[in-house]
Amino acid sequence: MSGGRTRRHPVWMTAVIAVAVLAGCSQSVDGRAVSIYENPFTVAGLPVTDGPSGPRPGVQNSSLAVRNAEGTDSDIIATNAIDDIQQYWTTTYPELFSTPFAPVSELISWDASEDEGDGIRFCGLRTGGVPNAAYCTRDDTIGWDRTILLPALIDAFGPMAVVMVIAHEYGHSIQHQSGLVGDDTPTIVAEQQADCFAGAFIRHVAEGDSPHFTINTSDGLNGVLAATVAVRDVDPNDPESVHGSAFERVTAVQIGFTDGASSCVNIDEDEIDSRRADLPQKFSDADDDGELPVTRESLEAFVRSFESLLALENPPTVSYDGSDTGCPDGTSTEPVSYCASTNTLGVDVDELAELGTAERPRRGDVIPLNVSGDYSAYVLFASRYTLAVQNAAGQALDDPQSALRSACLSGVITAGLSSENPEAKGLEVWLSPGDLDEAVSGLLSDGLTASDINGVTLPSGFSRVDAFRSGVLGGQDTCNVRYR
Repeated sequence: MSGGRTRRHPVWMTAVIAVAVLAGCSQSVDGRAVSIYENPFTVAGLPVTDGPSGPRPGVQNSSLAVRNAEGTDSDIIATNAIDDIQQYWTTTYPELFSTPFAPVSELISWDASEDEGDGIRFCGLRTGGVPNAAYCTRDDTIGWDRTILLPALIDAFGPMAVVMVIAHEYGHSIQHQSGLVGDDTPTIVAEQQADCFAGAFIRHVAEGDSPHFTINTSDGLNGVLAATVAVRDVDPNDPESVHGSAFERVTAVQIGFTDGASSCVNIDEDEIDSRRADLPQKFSDADDDGELPVTRESLEAFVRSFESLLALENPPTVSYDGSDTGCPDGTSTEPVSYCASTNTLGVDVDELAELGTAERPRRGDVIPLNVSGDYSAYVLFASRYTLAVQNAAGQALDDPQSALRSACLSGVITAGLSSENPEAKGLEVWLSPGDLDEAVSGLLSDGLTASDINGVTLPSGFSRVDAFRSGVLGGQDTCNVRYR
């Protein structure tokens, strides 16, 4: 298992390189440490809310100076974010590092639509053709592209995605100022610490303490996490992949959101390796894209693998003639359903195959809205199989606990499919790098993998992803204990 690659830090510490179980976590509420599992239907101790997310109406915009800004919506959101982030660190930094906080030296806005080699300089380089946001260690500045990257984030995930990216970049400033990172620090450690610091700030917003922004803990927080998925490392074999997978990045954000900024300083190579467990990190064949087309044959192989991982005395019968099995219970979900009274899985193979087709970027796309591929379909299929597992255990199938158990047990299957010696365990299929990212993206978008027998899912993508991770890293016993 390889950790982050040790290298000297680049001068630009960026949010986007190329544009194309929380174990024992707790959060202090009213001075009392509260496990995030004490009530799994909250979001790390906060209530699930569905109110507004984004700029607070009627609040005066920040007066911070930004060189080359043009007062666009992107500039305003980024500048207001910097203002609130600096207010947050003014209090938080001395608590963590016992020294006063110093704001960054300068803020810079640029136009990435200008030709390459043109444009204002940031960190000594021309910014034309550079859709990015970054922290410059050379001169302690933060800059952003107001014309391509930030508008794309807003269009895809909402304005709080920009706040998240800016908070990540400010996290690099905190590392630089405090001496948390040095020349020998693996870049992935620096990046995931910055993700964690950003998550801590988003918690601050969710608690209502940000002057310029508010965020709800359902679709608003889901969008922030989805934006983190979108700017993951896409090619794990690329030596420049230094940010981490979506699974890793979302985990880092959730650590900060759940346990606060103090937890972020504990992220190091060992901590990241512990979260990677035995999950696949690189393709053994450079030409392998990890995609297994969804067919009846492949689904039958998955069923046999499921039976090896979660053995049942009476495994469910699988019908490949459609998701509607004529269940007397009246339950049917597209494109896969489970009927408890007949112990039958119904699958619409064509619809499931469409769900499992990798979405190719369209011309002009800057940020992918979803990360999709074969495992988008297979993990959903696995989640419906887990309903048979729950049914055999005498557990309810139509309540929120069942939805979270489905996600958790899907994580158990996912971890099982990552075996280094799959044939020895009776597996006919196994995980590829990127499969977890597809699972996480689906959990944040439609969330059907984390749904009960009727397809009812929880509004909090945070809780859905957290339950899935619990299964990946904790195993079946963890699922049964946490989601009783």
